[in-house]
Amino acid sequence: MNKRSFLMGLGATILASLFFFDRSKQVAAVESNHIKRLNKPHEAWRSMVSPEAYQILFEEQTEPPGSSALNDEHRDGTYICAACFLPLFESQHKYDSGTGWPSFTQPIQGHVGTKNDYQLIFLRTEYHCARCGGHQGHVFNDGPKPRRERWCNNGLALKFVPDSETLPSLRG
Repeated sequence: MNKRSFLMGLGATILASLFFFDRSKQVAAVESNHIKRLNKPHEAWRSMVSPEAYQILFEEQTEPPGSSALNDEHRDGTYICAACFLPLFESQHKYDSGTGWPSFTQPIQGHVGTKNDYQLIFLRTEYHCARCGGHQGHVFNDGPKPRRERWCNNGLALKFVPDSETLPSLRG
């Protein structure tokens, strides 16, 4: 295959994906309206989180697989957004997906929004905190039954609060 054939095939694949996928889902969708979205510029979070967490949350970077201490977290508790402290996941929905990132079968309803992500050319579903908009990870349809969802999260985008501690006040 020559370079021209490869590029033409790649272009056709991209156009087909744009044609066949519902463009209306490009807009972030929150599962319910009870979370008030903060009107705060991303730059304002820079002093509130670590530089690495900022890159993930507000520049949509990805941490290396296997690098998060949350992979080995097995206590009962709540996983909150590292920026605004909105609870996103409950520990009973966490499982070891074998991917190297903390994974969950479902988020707390209404606490995440989603959007289509074409950064790797093919369609993925990116999800973010419904309150601050911080990027958390991607959701895939290869999780365990019955939902078959794998909410694959960057560990640096989360903080874990054990049930023995009080959840912190929301910040922002």
